[in-house]
Amino acid sequence: MADADLALTILYVSDLPRAAAFYDAAFAFQKTVDVPAYVEYRINTGARLGLMPQENTRHFLGDVVGKLTPTDGCPRAELYVHVRDLESVIQRLQAAGARCTSPLAERDWGERAAYFMDCDGYVIAVANRLA
Repeated sequence: MADADLALTILYVSDLPRAAAFYDAAFAFQKTVDVPAYVEYRINTGARLGLMPQENTRHFLGDVVGKLTPTDGCPRAELYVHVRDLESVIQRLQAAGARCTSPLAERDWGERAAYFMDCDGYVIAVANRLA
């Protein structure tokens, strides 16, 4: 999806193959790296989404991992994606198994946005700006 901007660089997951399959199905990002412990996607002009299992994070982040709030056994993270065609992204998310936690609506900060939870319990917000 060439028109997405991400506010998150690394997303920690409990099950890397499951999470990678979810994001492949939902967003069809272009993979740039795919190794057993890490998957990186390139989005737009240099933006990246990295997936890494939680057990590998202490090696990269040390004690930072212990300070994060767990959700379903994983540190909490939020993926925020700006898109032009919200409806098609929402359909892809639902087809990939995401659960809607707040339906598409005009938000007070001047965007139309919907909130979902992915297969690992992370929040996904998809939005576009109101004219």
